[in-house]
Amino acid sequence: MKTANISVLAYALLGLIHQKPSSGYDLRKTFTETALGSFSDSPGAIYPALGRLEKRGLIASTVEDSAGLRRRRIYQLTDAGDQALKQWLSQPVTRNEIVRGLDELMLRFAFMDRALGPDAAIVFLRDMGSELDGYVPELKQYLRDLGPSMPLSAMLALDSGVRNYQTLQHWAVYAIQAFEKSAANKNNSPIKPARSGGHS
Repeated sequence: MKTANISVLAYALLGLIHQKPSSGYDLRKTFTETALGSFSDSPGAIYPALGRLEKRGLIASTVEDSAGLRRRRIYQLTDAGDQALKQWLSQPVTRNEIVRGLDELMLRFAFMDRALGPDAAIVFLRDMGSELDGYVPELKQYLRDLGPSMPLSAMLALDSGVRNYQTLQHWAVYAIQAFEKSAANKNNSPIKPARSGGHS
């Protein structure tokens, strides 16, 4: 379960810093230029969130000189921050998240391979697939039962939701296969011979 009082924005920051120690400017730029911006109220929310994480001992910062006169404050995870991130990533996938929290689920998945390894990512995908396998038939039945009595726009909107979940079902299978293929390629890669100690 989530550590108390850590927001999704804060977990996103922990995940990014786990991937690469970063400055506040770099992190703010990532949120501004990517879909991660949906987890932040505004670009200005990044610095206060970093301050709260540092105050709690989940990240630590050092000031480094950079080009010109500018100095950069670089953030990196502490052991406590690493533990908090991994605890969040290790949560089981629930039906409630499938219904109401897909964005956060995919955020967790994005950081999972680097933080927990491919085996954990595959478990996550299988759990997600299992929840989807239970939920999608319920949605289809709801559409069959109530769709004919709905306004056309409402029925088509519900149909769109069903199709999106079906696409996610197919993607989960594809993603598992991608991880398994990657593992097989690593296992089958030829071992390079050791170099001779002599000089040519």
